[in-house]
Amino acid sequence: MQQSYNASFMNGKKISLCTVLLAMLSCSQGDIDLHDTRSISSESLKGHWVIVNYWADWCPPCLKEIPELAKFSNLNPDIKVFGFNFDRLEGEELEEQLDRFGHTYPSLLTHPKTIWGIETPQSLPATFFINPNGEVVFASKRPIDAIAIEEILSSLQ
Repeated sequence: MQQSYNASFMNGKKISLCTVLLAMLSCSQGDIDLHDTRSISSESLKGHWVIVNYWADWCPPCLKEIPELAKFSNLNPDIKVFGFNFDRLEGEELEEQLDRFGHTYPSLLTHPKTIWGIETPQSLPATFFINPNGEVVFASKRPIDAIAIEEILSSLQ
């Protein structure tokens, strides 16, 4: 009888430990999905400036912005730059366009509205600046380049 009780007790502890470990693992997954199947946590962005650029392959100014944003992102790794495809492409179709247009910075799959409350813009180009507290502080509705990004950030800081 004692052995059966001990076995039950130990099985209960194993199940509890497994439950706790599963809960910890699910909590460590991010709440922001990226195109490359990674996810990141919105908490990891706190304390950083974030730039979100909406783009589409049918928007010529957007396509000119992509290499500028890539350049800016490479030169400023402390500022988090993300793209979001206006047409909400995913998978191979999105990957093909990212490759074709040289989109080397992370592309969001999670809609920016879910993360920062950014509504889908009525027109493109559109770039949003989010301060280190996670607040949208500026929206540019005109084409931008790396110099314009620097100037906007300087005026906001």
